[in-house]
Amino acid sequence: MSLESIPEEREADSEASQRFENSSDPGYSRSNDDDSDSKRMFLEGAITSPETLQEHLLWQLRLQPISQTQREIGERLIQNLDADGFHKDDPYLLCKGSSRSSVDSVMRIVRGLEPVGVCVKDFRESLLVQAEAVPGAPPGVVDIIRDHMDLLEHGKHLEIQKRLGLDEAEMHDALAYIKTLSPFPGRQYSAEETRYVTPDVQVKLKDGEFVIVINDQEIPVIGINPFFDRLSGERHDKETDVFVKDNIRRAKWFIQSIQQRNRTLLKVVRSIVEFQRPFFARGPKHLAPLTLKDIAVEVGVHETTISRIAGKKYVQTDWGIFELRYFFTNSISGSGSRGSRFSKSGVKQVIKEIIENETAAMSDQDITDMLARKGIKLARRTVAKYRGELNMDSSFGRKRG
Repeated sequence: MSLESIPEEREADSEASQRFENSSDPGYSRSNDDDSDSKRMFLEGAITSPETLQEHLLWQLRLQPISQTQREIGERLIQNLDADGFHKDDPYLLCKGSSRSSVDSVMRIVRGLEPVGVCVKDFRESLLVQAEAVPGAPPGVVDIIRDHMDLLEHGKHLEIQKRLGLDEAEMHDALAYIKTLSPFPGRQYSAEETRYVTPDVQVKLKDGEFVIVINDQEIPVIGINPFFDRLSGERHDKETDVFVKDNIRRAKWFIQSIQQRNRTLLKVVRSIVEFQRPFFARGPKHLAPLTLKDIAVEVGVHETTISRIAGKKYVQTDWGIFELRYFFTNSISGSGSRGSRFSKSGVKQVIKEIIENETAAMSDQDITDMLARKGIKLARRTVAKYRGELNMDSSFGRKRG
């Protein structure tokens, strides 16, 4: 199914679309035991490890336009989080070389990453961060969480209502909103068994143009059972009519939401292909700097939606199978897509090729000079750092070892 072949079906109503897009549903992947050659090719090399909370947050932190000092504080804070997303040790003692205001500043950044509400001391603070992060929360929500959680835990809703001067409808809305928050946001990244994943989308070059194809085998065809369609047209007792109509309405909303999610996925992939055409044409070392904001603006959704899609969807290319988030990387100057045209991942690939292909002994300075001749300006210590991240000795080190 190509992007162009998808019919522009009626969009789900805006409220339903937003509820689905902003849900915590991370998508799905299914095991495939079929031994056919085509499916084996699709699965080849696709073993993946489950993503931890720390990995998910560190990846987002690397894309933030912050200083190296702030980045180091952020990494310490993230590594200090338990499975719920709460501090294991006092963050100020952990970062005792930094001022309290600096730690607070970075803590606010981490708390705003996906999932929102981590890097806090307990579930109450997490709920408060989540409630304050989204504008337009019903009246009383922040006050209830901040000042009246003890009463809420004991079910004393009327007392809270009186103290805050809320009417019955406002109290109902506040309680309903609080129930949508996650008291333990880190738990959605609990460890799972290593699993096989099948790419959701394939990008291939055909007649000089890139074609985006959805993997139909992994996207189920969903419809309303004809039996219930017939029931809805017949007369029954009131209880049966209400049951049938309500469930058909829910099913249609779900189908429309799935279609909306798939359309968003295709728009995201199409946008990534446009930004990363050199990669899809010539390989990993041509990966360009790209931020979540670049794609969010292009597609017309929030950055957190792009983050969720990129973290759980896979694309098959001529260069292998990649998670969508692979295509988001800062420039080597650390200024995103508005800085250097060379991405960190692309430059590391170039360094890898230099080390593997050069037969003469080379020091890090030699590699730095060769990169400069290619138009890539890096400090020698940065080259040494990237080489270490690649777990590769320089040619100089290997010749002398």
